[in-house]
Amino acid sequence: MVAADPARARKPNGSGTGSTSPAKPRRASREELLGYYRYMLLIRRFEEKAGQLYGMGLIGGFCHLYIGQEAVVVGMRASIAAGDMVITSYRDHGHMLASGMDPKGVMAELTGRSGGYSRGKGGSMHMFSREKNFFGGHGIVGTPSSLGTGLAFAQKYRGTNNVTLAYFGDGAANQGQVAEAFNMAELWRLPVIYVIENNQYAMGTSVARSSAETHLYKRGESFGIPGRQVDGMDVLQVRAAGDEAVAHCRAGNGPIILEMMTYRYRGHSMSDPAKYRTREEVDKVKAERDPIDHLREKLAAEGVDEAALKVIDREVKDVVADAAEFSQTSPEPDAAELYTDVLVGA
Repeated sequence: MVAADPARARKPNGSGTGSTSPAKPRRASREELLGYYRYMLLIRRFEEKAGQLYGMGLIGGFCHLYIGQEAVVVGMRASIAAGDMVITSYRDHGHMLASGMDPKGVMAELTGRSGGYSRGKGGSMHMFSREKNFFGGHGIVGTPSSLGTGLAFAQKYRGTNNVTLAYFGDGAANQGQVAEAFNMAELWRLPVIYVIENNQYAMGTSVARSSAETHLYKRGESFGIPGRQVDGMDVLQVRAAGDEAVAHCRAGNGPIILEMMTYRYRGHSMSDPAKYRTREEVDKVKAERDPIDHLREKLAAEGVDEAALKVIDREVKDVVADAAEFSQTSPEPDAAELYTDVLVGA
């Protein structure tokens, strides 16, 4: 078992601090910026195509799109290393793509085909890749907080220097298991970064109407967990905060909370008309804070011309088109698959 640090027990509690000041970003090379742009654009185009396939009836069940939030996962992936683990909730396609999972396998899982990452049996919310250290996609609200804490426990128990990113949303932050996970993670100084993707509305209720404390990065204060609020629409601000958080965990300082201030352009899921907000509000965010447009401006300042970006756009569209084609031509699972991957007790 991982015991609480006796030295820590002699320190006064409440050592957690919060900050809204931007972290200091490290210099990003032109190649790094282009890589971030490619991944963010891949997520955007993939999700747009997934929305089209859902409308055509080719994707069944639930489907939660990540459009608008691309900078969060791309920036955080840039801060971690091989062996680090990632777990998230049901808005997970972007996390999979940023982890390097094959778009064909992701899209095929959405359409319930055998070529999918869960062989067509998990759908949008439940796919995994042990190879990429991506531990899901989970449909139960708040689960990544507790399961991510468990992954971090395993990392410390095994004596690794790795960290876990546990993503969940602003609505999930009100779940009781989140507070329980915070307590355990700080008690045992586990190397977990809780990334709260605050897209403002949870399922359809604004943070102001559902949370007594709307500054979610402060949620760990009573446990002594530090937190930071981050501009989740700026990939370099995300990466800078991620760098600090990863360094904090690798140094053995225990968990940390990053509240990513972001925004989803679509409804909570494909069945949500999003009538709880105005079209003017959404258009204003798109016009003034779009994460891909913001990065495109940075690339222009680095001397990258529009022609080079159009080449990337065409390449990304081809990747997504191939994934869509594969997702419709891959065979459906055999009926015998109903009996595989099922845990049966003795």
